[in-house]
Amino acid sequence: MGILSSLYTGVSGMTAQGEALGVIGDNIANSNTTGFKASRAEFQDIISKNLKGILGGNQIGRGVKIGAVNPILSQGNVDPTEKATDLSISGDGYFVLRGTDGESFTRDGSFHFDKDGYLVTNDNQRVQGFEADEKGRVINKVGHIRFPRVLTPAKATTSIRMELNLDSRSDVNKKFNDKDPFASSHYSTGVEMYDSQGNKHLMTTFFNKVDDGKWEYVGMVDGKEVTGGEEGALKEVCRGRLTFNVDGKLETEEMTESAFNFKNGALQNQKVVIDFGDSIKTDTGKGIEGTKQYGRESDLLSWGQDGASAGTITNMSFNDQGVLTALYSNGEARDLAQICLAKFENPEGLFKVGNNRLKESREGGTPSIGVAGQAGRGKLFAKSLERSTVDLGTEFVNLIQAQRGFQSNAKTITTTDQLLEEVINLKR
Repeated sequence: MGILSSLYTGVSGMTAQGEALGVIGDNIANSNTTGFKASRAEFQDIISKNLKGILGGNQIGRGVKIGAVNPILSQGNVDPTEKATDLSISGDGYFVLRGTDGESFTRDGSFHFDKDGYLVTNDNQRVQGFEADEKGRVINKVGHIRFPRVLTPAKATTSIRMELNLDSRSDVNKKFNDKDPFASSHYSTGVEMYDSQGNKHLMTTFFNKVDDGKWEYVGMVDGKEVTGGEEGALKEVCRGRLTFNVDGKLETEEMTESAFNFKNGALQNQKVVIDFGDSIKTDTGKGIEGTKQYGRESDLLSWGQDGASAGTITNMSFNDQGVLTALYSNGEARDLAQICLAKFENPEGLFKVGNNRLKESREGGTPSIGVAGQAGRGKLFAKSLERSTVDLGTEFVNLIQAQRGFQSNAKTITTTDQLLEEVINLKR
């Protein structure tokens, strides 16, 4: 039995070395596969029998077998690309995918949008992320990442912010006349606003100094745009008062009249707040930010408003936190979703299913889903891809070693065959 057993020992060696060659060949074949992790064949010996039973120390081996093929989870190089939907992970974590075969995971971040607007992999697995609500705030709800193809709804202006300087040197002799507002006001400036249907309107605001530290303002728009107005004449839509302390800081702000009644079916009596800053009494602020009354020419320093017209997506991009932001034709930017990452206690135990995807397994544990950069998850890089971790130089050395091991085990079989031939010749 000793000579015959050596045949099986040689066969086990050739089988194990052949499988190791297959692992090395797979690594070499995937040297340019995005996000691929090189694997290594782990050998284990086979015991035939113990000469002294449980006393140990006198075992005869029967060869070798492949005990495991473990991935080497080192970090691949992160190379920049020019594609907006390319993403890479630096550190632990996997992109979460969903398809017809359920949930899977990948390190391959070469994504694109399909014809239905879903962010997908090259084999049409849909990428998962945390969704955003209608206001663009990312919420803790995982779903498909998709960009809307419909128009973004118009948003009526509800707040207008103006930061000005009103010249304290202005006299108080001018009396405002709505028939000739430009000539009868100390200062005027225009700001844009939107009605409930997204139509843009230019509101010109006229300021008049009525006493030391006291100003009145009147907001007016083209009469053809509001109910009761006349084309070619300005129509008043709001009126209010401002007061300043001796330091020129805004003390009170008050809107005394409001009549934002735009035509063409827009909302009537549209509620709009005009904010001139952190007034000391009205807002219980410090009067540091916002409108002032200093001895210099009146000027509009900055302004803003929260309304918008309807718009379509003109561009999209990911940032390094995995947040997908869309830029619309109306100038608005809105967050659509945030890429989520899965972290495993034993990522080496994940089950490969091909196409750069892995499945959850009992050995790998359950995934912990979250955002990049938290709870041990790696960082995300936009417009970049993680390259394969295969080192061709190392793989070729391993290839030579496996080849020599295969040849050596083959020599064991040929030598055993010669010995058996000698045994047979004894009969002769």
